[in-house]
Amino acid sequence: MRLAPLPDDQWDDRARDALAGLLPAHRRNPPGAGNAMATLVRHPDLAEAFATFTSYVLMRSTLPPRVRELAILRVVRRRDCGYEWAHHARLAAKAGLDEAEIEAAGEGKAAAELDAAVLAAVDELDVTSRLSDHTWARLGEHLDERQRMDLVFTVGAYGLAAMAFNTFGVELETASPRTTPQSEQRR
Repeated sequence: MRLAPLPDDQWDDRARDALAGLLPAHRRNPPGAGNAMATLVRHPDLAEAFATFTSYVLMRSTLPPRVRELAILRVVRRRDCGYEWAHHARLAAKAGLDEAEIEAAGEGKAAAELDAAVLAAVDELDVTSRLSDHTWARLGEHLDERQRMDLVFTVGAYGLAAMAFNTFGVELETASPRTTPQSEQRR
């Protein structure tokens, strides 16, 4: 771990206020915030900006929760981010994905046309930093313009989060074999 979560005795009003856009007041503390946000509040201005953006992606985006979680699962698996995988595997289950669909999403596989298009879009964005006209149109068969825009920003937000959390060494609060990426299970 390069950066530990901010210790409880160092949390001040600025640290708590930085997370106001993402967390209710009773969770603006080390255990309530979780290791990722408790690490980010070491830099309150950055944490506040990131929390505001993440709050939009998670709670106000035009994407259906299932689509959002499919995209997040794929990008965090591609980035080998065990922290985000564990959290979003649980959120994906709440959004209606079963265990097999969750694991398949991580591998870039899906049976349904929309799911497959979303996973392919994540891969394309990760490799080329853009969507081809074909992929944009394929997504357009299921998603409107704003949803496609939200998809691009969701992939970018979670690619950034995975990069940061992997670099900082953010550790899981708890882990279980079902929610941990295969690469983490092998370590």
